[in-house]
Amino acid sequence: MTVEVCANSFESAINAEKAGAHRIELFSELAVGGITPSFGLIKKVVEKLSIPVFVLIRPRSGNFTYSEEDFEIMKQDIQLCKDLGCAGIVSGVLNEDNTIDIDRTKELFQLSYPLQFTFHRAFDWVPNPNEALEQLIKLKVNRVLTSGQKGSSQKGITLLTELKERAKNKIIILPGGGINVNNAILFKDAGFSEIHLSASKIEIVNKLPAVSMNSSKLFDETIKTYSDITIMKKIIDVIKAK
Repeated sequence: MTVEVCANSFESAINAEKAGAHRIELFSELAVGGITPSFGLIKKVVEKLSIPVFVLIRPRSGNFTYSEEDFEIMKQDIQLCKDLGCAGIVSGVLNEDNTIDIDRTKELFQLSYPLQFTFHRAFDWVPNPNEALEQLIKLKVNRVLTSGQKGSSQKGITLLTELKERAKNKIIILPGGGINVNNAILFKDAGFSEIHLSASKIEIVNKLPAVSMNSSKLFDETIKTYSDITIMKKIIDVIKAK
């Protein structure tokens, strides 16, 4: 069974290889489900690791429906990953109704070639997973990362198993989400060829700061945050008026 580790830092990536992982998915910001890592991090990890490095291409947190500018950034990041010698891309695009944006996902897939392409956990938002799976098979993407549309892969194992049977080896179903030492064997016993896990450990490195850099109101996947022109203009006008 292939073990893919989602690595959120250089330290995580190195630890994954030392532990015997077969592949990593490199990203930043685990707390928001991951976003595209920096150029420097990608370059350093690819230079140091001997196992395949897949990179998450997600320009921001929130939903998976992107503006034209977001989409252009994603394409540039894919080309960058190809230039740096990455082995695979993890990405995907949804429409506003959370169905798969076939045209845009196809464009990302074609741009990624000959790298491996994984459609990421945006799949867990699609309203009809069976239809979505057939669409991804038709696109010929290599795999789909999913928790079976549940809070964890263990809870979603029924759908995961159904998807694996439906896939008929035309696409790899990659269970991911909440896989740990206690339940990993469930997926091997169920016949899955790959699993995706973080093996995360929380370490307290300093006392609680007087000023937090976290914002609880922003940890909400039903919102999209951006800098508003009207609000900024009002602030700038107030400053200029003084």
